[in-house]
Amino acid sequence: MDTVDCVVIGAGVVGLAIARALALAGREVVVLEAEDAFGTQTSARNSEVIHAGLSYPAGSLKARLCVAGKEALYDYCAQRGVGHRRIGKLIVAADEGDLAGLDHYIAHGRAAGVNDLQLLSRAELAEREPAVCGVAAVFSPSTGIIDSHALMLAYLGDAQNAGATLIVESPVLGGQVTADGIVLRVGGKEPSEVLCRTVINAAGLHAHAVAAAIAGIPRQRIPPVHYAIGRYYTMTGRSPFQHLVYPVSREATLRVHVTLDLAGQCKFGPDLRWIDTVDYRFDDTPEVAAAFYAGIRRYYPELRDGALQPGYTGIRPRLAGPDDPLHSGAADFMIQDAQAHGAPGLVHLFGIESPGLTASLAIGAHVASLV
Repeated sequence: MDTVDCVVIGAGVVGLAIARALALAGREVVVLEAEDAFGTQTSARNSEVIHAGLSYPAGSLKARLCVAGKEALYDYCAQRGVGHRRIGKLIVAADEGDLAGLDHYIAHGRAAGVNDLQLLSRAELAEREPAVCGVAAVFSPSTGIIDSHALMLAYLGDAQNAGATLIVESPVLGGQVTADGIVLRVGGKEPSEVLCRTVINAAGLHAHAVAAAIAGIPRQRIPPVHYAIGRYYTMTGRSPFQHLVYPVSREATLRVHVTLDLAGQCKFGPDLRWIDTVDYRFDDTPEVAAAFYAGIRRYYPELRDGALQPGYTGIRPRLAGPDDPLHSGAADFMIQDAQAHGAPGLVHLFGIESPGLTASLAIGAHVASLV
C-alpha cells in the first residue's frame, strides 16, 4: 500500500486552491480527480463572477470567505496574469415597489463588510447603463468577472511547482479511518489503496457520496445534499450592457441576471430548479423561455423576440433545500474537521457553491490552517 502525506479529492477550483495552499506550506500533495481533466463540472459551469459578498449573512462562512477571498483573488490575478475585469454590478429597482429592496442590499452588504456600495438615482443609473430601465440602483464596484479556466491553470501550476501531483481518472471508491491514518480505495485504470495522513474531500457535487463511502465517519454528521440546476441563455448580437445587472428579487417574476464574459458576450441566468441527480441537460421549453423573456424585460424592455438562445446549465450542491429559507444557516458552506466527525486529518467540504470561486484562495488558506 502506498503512503501519501496529503490527498485532495477533487480538482475543481476549490480543490486546486486547497492543493496549492498545502503544497506551498511544504506538504506532499496528491490531487485525485474522477474525471479525465480538472475543473469539468461546477467550476466550468458557472457565471465566472467575482462576487463582492453583499448577499450573504453577516458572520457566515460564505460572507467571511467571500469578502477575504475577493481581495486576495484580485491581487492574485494581477500578479499571475489571469484574465479578469472589475466591471461592477448594478442591482436595479425596476419600479417604486423595489426601492425597499435596495436598502436591504446596502444594509446586508455593510453588515458583511462590503462598504463600497453606492446608491444611484434614476439619472445616474441611466448614465451608467442607458439600456436599463429602472428608478434607482445599487452599484457594487468590487464585483467583477474572471476567466475561471485560466485561474484553475494558475492554481494547478503553483501547486505542481511546489511538488503537488494531479492524477485524473482516479475516482475515490471508498475508504476507512484507521489508527494510522485514512486508507482510500482509488479506482480507475490502475486501482489501488493509499494510506494518507490528511484527506481533503473537495469533491463538490459528489462530496457527500465520498464522505458516505469512508467507513468510520458517523453518518449523522453527513448533511443531506440538494441539487439545484440553473439554466443560462445567451443573447445573439452585441451586448448593450457594460456592467453585470441584477434586478431586485421579486417573488412573482423570475430574477434573471445579466452576466458578461471577458469577450463581452452577454448571458442571462441562472434560474433555479431542484433535481434529484446530476444531469446537465438543458430543458428548453416555451414556458422556460417565456419566463426568461418576462424577467429580463422588467429592466431591459428592448429585448427582441428570438434574441435568446439556450446556452448551458450548471448544478449547485446545496445544503438548504427547497423548503429552507435562502439565508438560513443550512445555506452556508460547511467545512468539517475532526471536531465535527472525530477523524483526525480528514476535512469534508459540503455545499461549496457560489461564491466558491471568489472565495477559493480564502478557502484554501482556511483548510490549510485546519490540518
